[in-house]
Amino acid sequence: MINKIDELKLAVIGLGYVGLPLALAFEKKRSVIGFDIQKKRIEELLSGTDKNLESTNEELKNVRQLNFTSNEAELKSVNCYIITVPTPINEFKEPNLKPLFNASEIVGKFIKKGDLIIYESTVYPGCVEERCVPILEKFSKLNFNKDFFCGYSPERINPGDKNHTVSNIKKITSGSTKEIADLVDDLYNEIVTVGTHKAPSIKVAEAAKVIENTQRDLNIALINELSIFFNKMNIDTEAVLSAAESKWNFLPFKPGLVGGHCIGVDPYYLTYKAKSIGYDPKIILAGRELNDKMGDYVASQLIKEMKKKSIKISGAKILIMGLTFKENCADIRNSGVKNVIESLKNFNCNLDLYDPWVDKEDIKKTYDIHPKSSLNKNTYDGIIIAVAHDKFKTMGFNSIYDLCKKNNVIYDLKYLFTSNKIDLRL
Repeated sequence: MINKIDELKLAVIGLGYVGLPLALAFEKKRSVIGFDIQKKRIEELLSGTDKNLESTNEELKNVRQLNFTSNEAELKSVNCYIITVPTPINEFKEPNLKPLFNASEIVGKFIKKGDLIIYESTVYPGCVEERCVPILEKFSKLNFNKDFFCGYSPERINPGDKNHTVSNIKKITSGSTKEIADLVDDLYNEIVTVGTHKAPSIKVAEAAKVIENTQRDLNIALINELSIFFNKMNIDTEAVLSAAESKWNFLPFKPGLVGGHCIGVDPYYLTYKAKSIGYDPKIILAGRELNDKMGDYVASQLIKEMKKKSIKISGAKILIMGLTFKENCADIRNSGVKNVIESLKNFNCNLDLYDPWVDKEDIKKTYDIHPKSSLNKNTYDGIIIAVAHDKFKTMGFNSIYDLCKKNNVIYDLKYLFTSNKIDLRL
């Protein structure tokens, strides 16, 4: 067994939104292999390009101890593997653990006696020891907690956030034995300046991660339900929230489309596990159902307002501004905007999509619509401002209004502009 962190030789498996920032952080302290199965991703990183826009060309060009590779054979030289692959859901809203299992299989082929495997991917409580460890044992022919060991330190990356980064977000750590827990904790304290929280077991760490975003999902669901109710009463939701926030312990959540790889996914991991042990969760799924329907609600509200203004719906020209799951990032995975787009297609509207953050090929692949690179004046019957990108704020209301025809509807989902300028807000 490895006893000291200076004996660790690291490989980060998966170089997406989580793995790349982690590899770059460790690279400042030690030699790291950055592995990804996608050769195209490795080629981009070697050329100094991160299409996720989480790392700059300068950062990638200046690495000294980080070796990017898609060659599995290079993993032979390490003794500590940190797995950071995505854990999405399938069409039935159940965990899709294939990327995690595939990564475990790859690592299982190379681990040796004494090696350490740390998982960062979001999972349900028990997943690492009950599902991943058997794969590691099968392909390595080694025994868990005798020949090899595991840790779990859930990722807390916030895409697009340049203030809350790997080094200044407190990290949960855990290990399969007390000694391994100490080792994992020491390793992450090497790069996390604000410290760590050492959980008493891997299952506790797994559960802590999955409830973080479940809690946020439920809080947003409450505010979304209130906004629907207040809109029916012609009460401005933002004004209500501003008044309520004057109390010190009121939680400052806002209504909106809920998506992304975490908030829109993690609750399903928790409810899947709950059902598997015979418990039928009520509140969590109710919140998920409400948030999942917000896209349909937004589309119906826009159509209703357009009808009030006698705007012909079939063939109407509508612009969606913002396609990512949150502001100032390039991540369109599981974006709540997708449901809005699908709903508006059912009304036979002509849709234009615009997001200066997102790779145009990704947009075309996801929505089968060519995105706009530039926008023309006097073009749109309706505009939905779906994401609060700083670039949209910089454009200003007048520039956005000028994109519309004389008779139009502007729906501001993110409170970018004051209520007296906008036709609709959540």
